[in-house]
Order: sequence, then structure tokens, then C-alpha cells
Amino acid sequence: MTVNEALTAAIQALRAADVPDAANDARILMAHALGIDRGRLTLVLPDEVGNDVMIRFSMAIDERCARKPVSHIIGTREFFSRDFIVTADVLDPRPETELLVETALAAPFETVLDLGTGSGCILLSLLAENGSATGQGSDTSPAALNIAEQNATRLGLEKRTSFIRSDWFDNIDGRFDLIVSNPPYIAADEMPALSPEVRNWEPLIALTPGGDGLDAYRVITANAAQHLNPQGRLLVEIGPTQAGAVSSLFEDAGFDGITTLQDIDGRDRVVIGVLT
Repeated sequence: MTVNEALTAAIQALRAADVPDAANDARILMAHALGIDRGRLTLVLPDEVGNDVMIRFSMAIDERCARKPVSHIIGTREFFSRDFIVTADVLDPRPETELLVETALAAPFETVLDLGTGSGCILLSLLAENGSATGQGSDTSPAALNIAEQNATRLGLEKRTSFIRSDWFDNIDGRFDLIVSNPPYIAADEMPALSPEVRNWEPLIALTPGGDGLDAYRVITANAAQHLNPQGRLLVEIGPTQAGAVSSLFEDAGFDGITTLQDIDGRDRVVIGVLT
């Protein structure tokens, strides 16, 4: 069987399993099985597939048909032009979260705190783009912190980064120029509508706090001022229906310049406030 024939069969299997974007996923998984860059895949389409490669590819397609995320199968996910290690212990980085990073980089900072750091993709992207800054990432999950530390080492940022186990601000000392967070924000009644990739494979603690989905924002806004320098900024990712509620929490906590930014699809995605 050639690479092209194997891809054709895999795409049919993925579509039969209602996997979205089946063709793209099949190509990613084939490149991974072959151990080549995805950009070279077209060049090898007429080649015969070796037995070892076919076994790896078939196993990957079976996992994807079970709606296991592609990132969990290949072990990495691209975010802000860098590859991050991803497992079932951390939230899968999403393109819309890049808006949080872009917004944070729009003003200077030397110290940053990332609450609920997960894979570390937000914190490490900020430090990679700002070569003079240092940062700290916190999470309640030791497994997530382990992944974040691995990503810091992969990117050569371990000397400018520290990680700490903390339930939001519980074990955080000091003040920062910038605090960022992509906290769990999905309301309990929204969980059944999530895709199987999210609902069945990603850590529940990173998806929802239960209830109305706003508990994390209540804790973060109530305590952030104690850990921000003057003119320090707080940026959080939100769900598309939460801008009004989260902005009110920012206002109650004494933040100024409260602004909601929209993602590439026009949905409310980031709320920012400044401590004066």
C-alpha cells in the first residue's frame, strides 16, 4: 500500500467516525508515523508504506476514531509558533488563547504570573517573546506542573521560569507587572454540549469549576490587586457569554481601563484591567 492509499483509507475511516477535519488529521498522523515534517508528505505519497509505519499509523487512526485528540496522539500541540508537550493532564492549547498572549505583549512587563498554567503555553510564550522578563506559573496539579517544566526546558526558558503548586493565590508571594490566566470557565450545564475530544479526554478541573463557570474569576479578581505592581495588568480568557459578568468583577475589584477583546471569530475572548 502506498502512502496515498493509506491516507485515503484512513480518511474514510475517520469520516465514518464523524471526526471533523478528517483529511487534515490523517495527514498529521501519517507524517507523525513516518517521522517527517508535514510539509514533506506530498513528496512521499507514491512511496510504499513499511510495516512498522503502517502499524503506527493504524493505531493512531484507531485512537483518533475514538475521538482522542490529535495532540494527545502525537504528544505535542503548536501554540504561538512553538510546539508544546501535551498530555491528558493539561488543557490542549487553543488558537483563540493566542489573543491573550498577543494582548499581554502589547505593553511592557518584566515579571509575569500565570495562574492555572497547565502546559505552560501562555507563560512560556510570553517569556520567549520578551527576552528580559521572568515568570512564575502556578497550578494545583503536580502532573500539569511537570509538563510545564518539561516545556520550559525544551524551549530553553527554565532559568527565567519557576513553577509552584498553588490553588490560585494561596502559595503566591510577591508582586508582578502582569497576571494572566485561562481558568476553567465552562458552566456545568454547558458541559454535555462539548465535543468528545474535550469532554472525554481533557482534565475536568481545567474545563469547569461547576455552577455558573465564574468561580475562578471571583477568586482571581478579588486577590489580584495584592499581587500586582502599580499600573499592573490583569488579563483573563473568558467564555463568549461572560464578558459582562467578568468585567463587573474587575470593576468591583478596583480595576480601571477594563476592556473586552474579541477573537478571530468575533467572540468575546479576553478581559483586561489595569491597577491604578
